[in-house]
Amino acid sequence: MLTDYFLNHGFSFFASGWTQFAGGFFVSFMIMLMFGRAFIRAMRNIQKKGQPISENVPESHRQKAGTPTMGGILVIVAILVGALLFMPLSNPTGWIALAALVMFGGLGFVDDYKKVSSQSKKASNGLSPMTRLLVEGVFVIILAYLINKTMPPYIPEYSLAIGAGIILPLGLLYYVFAYFVICGGANATNITDGLDGMLAKLYMPVLVVLVVALYGATRIGFMDTVMFLPMANGLYGVLGAAFGAVLGFLWYNSKPASIFMGDVGSLALGGFMGTVAMLLKSELIMGIAAGMMVLILLSSFIQTMYFKTTRKLTGTGRRVFLRAPLHHHFEELGWTETKIVERFFILSILFSGLALVLLKFA
Repeated sequence: MLTDYFLNHGFSFFASGWTQFAGGFFVSFMIMLMFGRAFIRAMRNIQKKGQPISENVPESHRQKAGTPTMGGILVIVAILVGALLFMPLSNPTGWIALAALVMFGGLGFVDDYKKVSSQSKKASNGLSPMTRLLVEGVFVIILAYLINKTMPPYIPEYSLAIGAGIILPLGLLYYVFAYFVICGGANATNITDGLDGMLAKLYMPVLVVLVVALYGATRIGFMDTVMFLPMANGLYGVLGAAFGAVLGFLWYNSKPASIFMGDVGSLALGGFMGTVAMLLKSELIMGIAAGMMVLILLSSFIQTMYFKTTRKLTGTGRRVFLRAPLHHHFEELGWTETKIVERFFILSILFSGLALVLLKFA
């Protein structure tokens, strides 16, 4: 909005992607700081009992009962305002990324609302996994179609890019691939959001990698491993706003958390992350950068499948981990919540560092 206005009036300074990034970051971060406390009070008054504490978490989590949830609502609002002010409105890539944010955020909102508003045991668990996966599948079909339409003519339709030199046409399998990238991202961030401050700290290094990939995709010759995607210029303000909002949320979510992200935020950020990676043709790089979140997601999958398989074969379900997801396993080993978050944060930085090396030299 502001970018379009100033460019139309001769202020070429706003044509810079980094100006858009900085503007989006500043606005969203300030929204989080300025309205965070009032939002937390409002959520506490509305929800009364706060986020229900699952029976499948360590006993130490009982002390968090009553903490309000759905902080992701403010995160989404901050991203939308910051992005819309500084992204070029005529560029479709920014709109697609924001559409993913709102779609997955809306799904998460329904899930959270069922948890905090109903007293029944079934509703307290939110939407069923099957319902969520089906709705996410519909979102992916829409997003994948739109993403494909933003690609320049020299990139084949429905294709996977491995670096800048290898293009694999996928045909209809492109939608299957998109499901794993976008829904995998959404569910990885959702499961990662289990300890105070952890999702924000593991998410920001991935954003750094996506920003570098964005710069490479909009600069010919800067990186031989990234496709040149001129339309990706519309993502600078969006990614800046996302970075500012997540950092601002950490201000209130660091231990002891004053508010939780909720599914409305974690699903939104994950769907957004996967969508941006596909817009940049950097899906594999994102998977490496988000390696810590991928491991957390896999730990839950492995635990569930192993338990069901051993129960079917032996009559007694067995577990690989003391408790899943992975962070709860380390809690059972006696690690403090702060130690787990900080060590996972370090590992996330290392995964992102590896992704940056591969992005530049692989």
